Amino acid sequence: MGLGDKISNEAENLGGKAKEAAGNATDNDRLKAEGQTDQVKADAKKVGEDVKDTFKKD
Repeated sequence: MGLGDKISNEAENLGGKAKEAAGNATDNDRLKAEGQTDQVKADAKKVGEDVKDTFKKD
């Protein structure tokens, strides 16, 4: 995984956490769900990149 990908994924994850927290604080279920979705997307991208990295090493 390239450094740019790592930074992008972490930014998406942190943005998702911020959205989720804002949704919780304002009792906004839609914003909370968007934040959770962003976090899942970032995690999925990280797993995909980790798999690619594993196969590149062999």
